[in-house]
Amino acid sequence: MVYKKNRDKNITYAIDKKSMKDQALKGIKIIELAQLAAGPLCAMMLADMGAEVIKIEIPDRGDSLRYWGTPYVGKDSVYFLSLNRNKKSVTLNLKKQMGKEVLFKMLRNADVIIENFRPGTMERLDLGYEKVMSINPRIIYCRISGYGQKGPYREYGGYDLIAQGESGLMMVTGEENGPPTKIGVAVVDYGAGMNAAYGVVVALLNREKTGKGQMIDVALFDTAVHWMTFYQIGSYLAMGKPHKRLRTGHPLSTPYDAYKTSDIYITIGCSSNKHWKKICEVIDRKNLIDDPLFETNLKRVENRMKLSNILSKVFVKRKGDEWLQLFRKAGIPCGPVNTIDKVVSNAQVLHREMLVEIEHPVAGKIKVPGIPLKLSETPGSIRLPPPILGQHTEEVLKKMGYSITDIKELKKGNVI
Repeated sequence: MVYKKNRDKNITYAIDKKSMKDQALKGIKIIELAQLAAGPLCAMMLADMGAEVIKIEIPDRGDSLRYWGTPYVGKDSVYFLSLNRNKKSVTLNLKKQMGKEVLFKMLRNADVIIENFRPGTMERLDLGYEKVMSINPRIIYCRISGYGQKGPYREYGGYDLIAQGESGLMMVTGEENGPPTKIGVAVVDYGAGMNAAYGVVVALLNREKTGKGQMIDVALFDTAVHWMTFYQIGSYLAMGKPHKRLRTGHPLSTPYDAYKTSDIYITIGCSSNKHWKKICEVIDRKNLIDDPLFETNLKRVENRMKLSNILSKVFVKRKGDEWLQLFRKAGIPCGPVNTIDKVVSNAQVLHREMLVEIEHPVAGKIKVPGIPLKLSETPGSIRLPPPILGQHTEEVLKKMGYSITDIKELKKGNVI
């Protein structure tokens, strides 16, 4: 994709709908039967890399995320617009046999199907794994759910919030004596979507070797528990007790925290004694370098509160930007704690094309997140804006061989 800077609005514009190079997933056809966040994110990530994604939606209703507002841009929520670019929307009533027949025809030539219904739903629609594999043995069948396809909780509904709570993630976030704290974005939804996209690419690679498709089973709960094992659960198993919640601190390292300056909060990351020495030099407290209470990371962790009190009194004496300049010059990882308005005007965000403006057929110019994965030879691209409900139904059906008369009959029968 070719990009252009608009100096007046300081926003990156997409000015070409064609990628300048072939994309890694060009030629891969994906059928998305998903809504809300995890499934649509998975499909969008694959679409960004060149896959053709056909999003199947319920006629006259569509993905319920379209209505999760506010705010709305045009008729759709901003949340929906953020997760559904590079897709074609086809409305199809899968409760009608003709609707299923249309989908079966799509699946015969598809590479991947993505669904995120509660386990058992696809089977009740006669669209389960065995059925779909009988139609196309090479297909990758990606399933995303709250708790997975097997286990005592398989039939329970699950959202990001539920997984954050049950995995313990909310009990390691926030103030030590405060209530359970939800992370400010749907990290488990997004993590599950990323795991699913990873699984699809792995399964496609395996199909190149074996010629066979397979099922991918991704659970929000598994995703969250997996993240917890890195040091929260691992530490509990080793110590027999959980780490205390530390607000913005790290249980295994300090100073690794957010600190208030005279005007803003800043973050500092100290991961070695080399960093510790430089921090002490920058704040003009060289006496702390070899202080028996703080001379090693273990000692600093043990005396966390004493060190935090000392540093807090130092940092409020200067403005945040002044501290950041000094720490960066010394090679210390640091940064401001930004508000959203600062993020969207951040020079690095704009340079990395992480904010893109595209033309939507109803809403006009809309801003969507850029592509975080940068590939040198097969870069991703934003080729299509988020679709209007059913925008591509006739186009897709005609390519499948349906005549104008056939399409009229499907409309008459409330199939599309």
